[in-house]
Amino acid sequence: MLPFKTYPRSPARATARMEQRTLPEIKSLIEDAAAQLGISPSEFVVSSAAWAARETLSKVESTRLLTPEDCAAFVRALENTEPSQALRDLMALDEETAVAGS
Repeated sequence: MLPFKTYPRSPARATARMEQRTLPEIKSLIEDAAAQLGISPSEFVVSSAAWAARETLSKVESTRLLTPEDCAAFVRALENTEPSQALRDLMALDEETAVAGS
């Protein structure tokens, strides 16, 4: 049996329910993986989903590191920069493509 880390449970009883529909092959895959770890499919799904949710939220939060002052300074720097010729050419190409697609 492989080691598996479950997240600490609250002393409160789990009462919230979630239900998902899936393909029979995915259900079997989850059941097989859970069996290899010696846990129930439900525990496997809940632990895996909780881990994925924490990872997702952590990544989203890491994109919000700028303070409002830093954000304003960044925008000012962008606004006060003259576009290069390459950028002007790219914007002209975009305008030509938009007109041609109309």
